[in-house]
Amino acid sequence: MSEHPHPDVAALRRNYTRDGLRRGELDPDPIGQFRKWFSEATAAELVEPNAMVLSTTDGKRPSSRTVLLKAYDERGFVFFTNYESRKAREIAMDAHVSLLFPWYPLERQVGIIGRAERISAAESLAYFTSRPHGSRLGAWVSQQSTVINSRKFLEMKWDEMKRKFADGEIPLPSFWGGIRVIPTEIEFWQGRENRLHDRFRYARSGAAWAIERLAP
Repeated sequence: MSEHPHPDVAALRRNYTRDGLRRGELDPDPIGQFRKWFSEATAAELVEPNAMVLSTTDGKRPSSRTVLLKAYDERGFVFFTNYESRKAREIAMDAHVSLLFPWYPLERQVGIIGRAERISAAESLAYFTSRPHGSRLGAWVSQQSTVINSRKFLEMKWDEMKRKFADGEIPLPSFWGGIRVIPTEIEFWQGRENRLHDRFRYARSGAAWAIERLAP
């Protein structure tokens, strides 16, 4: 097999000229800076601006997948999942995770390193009851990350759950809920011309945050 890069891939190149990021523009608090950028991503009508890549490890192999941010504040960034899924099982083994928001049309990324923990059942219930009916039912249908023989299995399970909960409210599954990533580092990356990108990293320093500019 040739070790040379495929010419069609090697030639793909874009010069980032949309915007810059300066130290004086940064909010002293990274959550405030994230709120500003997230508002701009939403206003730009990006597809799924709350989509983030979650990376975990089982101690030997890393794994990544896209999940949806559903809440954030000074405590951290929250997503929801089946607690028996691969991601949740790996978090139980090693709570250190990373998140990445790839806002390509804005030539921006936000990377987060932190520690993951389950939120309270009350918080999970509050979100679960706000979900559409089909999403609540779907939480009961899928044994996430397990091997199944066919899609027919899911369809049969769906029909079973529809019958089971036909006459009442759909309860919160005991195996489903939220996970909060408590950040220790947050990096804001803005693409710049000639690959001289702007990168600023917020790192926890006691109760405060230290801000450093990183070389691109």
